[in-house]
Order: sequence, then structure tokens, then C-alpha cells
Amino acid sequence: MKLYVGRLPYQTDDNQLADLFAQYGEVISANVITDRETGRSRGFGFVEMSNDEEARNAMSNLNDSVLEGRNIVVNEANERAPRSGGGGGGYRGGGGGGYRGGGGGERRSYDRGNGGGGYRGERRY
Repeated sequence: MKLYVGRLPYQTDDNQLADLFAQYGEVISANVITDRETGRSRGFGFVEMSNDEEARNAMSNLNDSVLEGRNIVVNEANERAPRSGGGGGGYRGGGGGGYRGGGGGERRSYDRGNGGGGYRGERRY
């Protein structure tokens, strides 16, 4: 069973997290989540225990316990929904637009002919 551990002290690392949970059973993995750019802890992590009974025991004993002056939160991790391929750029959807559309000699959708195209904030002279 995978557990979410929140409100971790920012200096807690993977090994310390594993050691904390090891007193309740076999720890398969322990990961403190860090910021991609700075490498600093984001104050939460995940621990995977070898079986549900050990995980529940750890959860009931460690939830709201004090670790280095902070009351940590321990509960069952929610599985993250898989990401869909859509959403993220605005220019991905079907249909024409941009530089894709149009045929032969007809006017392209990006060349509206009225000088109103471009992006916001663009200076036109």
C-alpha cells in the first residue's frame, strides 16, 4: 500500500522517511518530493509498504505525530489519474488555423489582410 506523508520538515530526506516507517514494517520505497528547479523538498512524500496491514499500522501511529517540530499527516495515497494527451498548448486541436490550412493560391488563415493579426502586445508599425 502506498501512503502519502505531508507536512514533512523540509530537511527530511528519503532515508529518514524510510527509517521512520521501517519501525512498522518493510518499506519498499520512500520518496520525498523535491522541486525540479531548486532540488529542495516540497514538504511531502510517499512511502510504499510491503503489505496493507503494516501500512495501516504505520498510518494510525504516525498520522498527526511530531517529526522535528511538525505534526505530519499520513494517509493512503490517492492514485493519480493518467494524463490525457490533450490540453497544453492551445494549438493542438483539430481543424485549420495557423500555418496548416489553406490550399493553392487562396489567402491563408494567418494572413487576414486587414492588419489585425498577430499576437497581443505585438507592435505594428
